Amino acid sequence: MVSEAPPFWWSKADWRAWSLYPASLVYGAVARSRMENAPRREVAAPVLCVGNFTVGGAGKTPTALSLCGEAAKAGFSPGFLSRGYGGSLRSVAMVDRQRHHAADVGDEPLLLAEIAPTVVSPDRYAGAQKLLGEGVDFIIMDDGFQSASVHFDYALLVVDALRGIGNGHVIPGGPVRAPMLDQMRNASALLIIGDGTAADPVIRIAGRAAKPVYSARLAVRKSRSFRGKRVLAYAAIGNPEKFFNSLRGTGAHVVAERSFGDHHKFGEEEATELIDAAAKHNLELITTSKDMARLRDARGKVAELAEKSRVLEVQLRLDQPHLARSFIDRTVQSFRKRQLAAAQKLNRIKGV
Repeated sequence: MVSEAPPFWWSKADWRAWSLYPASLVYGAVARSRMENAPRREVAAPVLCVGNFTVGGAGKTPTALSLCGEAAKAGFSPGFLSRGYGGSLRSVAMVDRQRHHAADVGDEPLLLAEIAPTVVSPDRYAGAQKLLGEGVDFIIMDDGFQSASVHFDYALLVVDALRGIGNGHVIPGGPVRAPMLDQMRNASALLIIGDGTAADPVIRIAGRAAKPVYSARLAVRKSRSFRGKRVLAYAAIGNPEKFFNSLRGTGAHVVAERSFGDHHKFGEEEATELIDAAAKHNLELITTSKDMARLRDARGKVAELAEKSRVLEVQLRLDQPHLARSFIDRTVQSFRKRQLAAAQKLNRIKGV
């Protein structure tokens, strides 16, 4: 998976995108085959997949966290299933925040594990079985829409309203993970996050495919505490500009910005530069929850950077408050239909 998307991916397709078009066709064909032929194995619990069409940040993690809370309110014991992108573990592992670091399991699983049992595994079916063994009865997949080996009962695809699907080309000419029509065919619904018109082409495709489209926003927690602050904002996420805009929206004065590649591991020199620049201009250091997860338990200057930085925390707010429960209910309904179909198939085999 690409960790740092080239800027031309997010503007109108130019000669670079078109020169890579043959490679995009090959990548797209492989991705299509994987989506169509992946042996998606069924697990004995409802599975809700939160994914996106492109690489980079679209708001999956806040969405997954919000849906987990709603599943708990509905009486389930939810848990998260992740590949653990950015981590070194290559086996099934229950995330332990006291023992694991971002280098082990990735930054997003550490955030997910704050509120519910979280398993990282390159084999998502094995990971799902691990969750079931831990008492989880509602699984939320963080990503894995294009390639997971687990059958999901509902797939909610998240789209950033400001970036949409970029130039619309498949990797490597653009940020799209697989041909859009193939992805849309397997989606249950779309969730457009934020304000903007970049997602309009996706909405039109969804309309032709008769897929429902909903909207939401990311709201800053304790936003008043940032008002009037002079800050140096830094981020190593898929879409740093979204973070910077959210910070400006609180009334903070973003004097300086620093962007790094998605899931970037900060080094001593980078940490020193950030600390010194903030001190020189009397600025407060602000970063994201994901970045802080990577800075946690660091040493030297990186540990000092973590200590001196403040986190801008965001939460998902659906434009229609009942929608979160609706996503849970639809996942459960689909799961029950899956159970019934399996029982009927078994009865036919037995000749009942």
